[in-house]
Amino acid sequence: MDAAMKDADNLTTTPFQAQAHAQWQHLLAEGLSRGALVRFHSRYKYLVMACSPQAYRELGRLLGSMSGDDDPQQLGANYFNLLLQALQHTPSRGTHTNVLQHLSGYLRPVLAQHERRQLQETISHYQQGIVPLTAPLALLRHHLHGHPDPYLLQQVYLQPALHSPDAA
Repeated sequence: MDAAMKDADNLTTTPFQAQAHAQWQHLLAEGLSRGALVRFHSRYKYLVMACSPQAYRELGRLLGSMSGDDDPQQLGANYFNLLLQALQHTPSRGTHTNVLQHLSGYLRPVLAQHERRQLQETISHYQQGIVPLTAPLALLRHHLHGHPDPYLLQQVYLQPALHSPDAA
């Protein structure tokens, strides 16, 4: 793999953390509730999965165990601290591949067989180091443009600026 491709895959978490912090501040300004916290998490879950599968599971357990008696402010503070810790980890090729496979699963029902095959080949080529991360991401975005999925469209992981080599 050439140096430019390797640099593009060495994502720093700085843009991840900066965006999360800005969106968190916006959420706090609007008023933190359990529902708002779950919606926030649903936008970040695949980015967290890429950065730290362990934190992904911990955050899921934290939100899954919340009850009506839990203080949203305290729960939110715990959640956000865990989120920032997760985003300090640099995603690996393996964790990116796992996330790409998860995301592609949402599109399988709407893609033609040749499109599914092309997407899987591109993800496999990324996993093998043949193409940069931007290749499967661009193909996922292309298919999302033709087959919009509201859940996928909200995913922070799919935002192009976070994966560009100069985003650091």
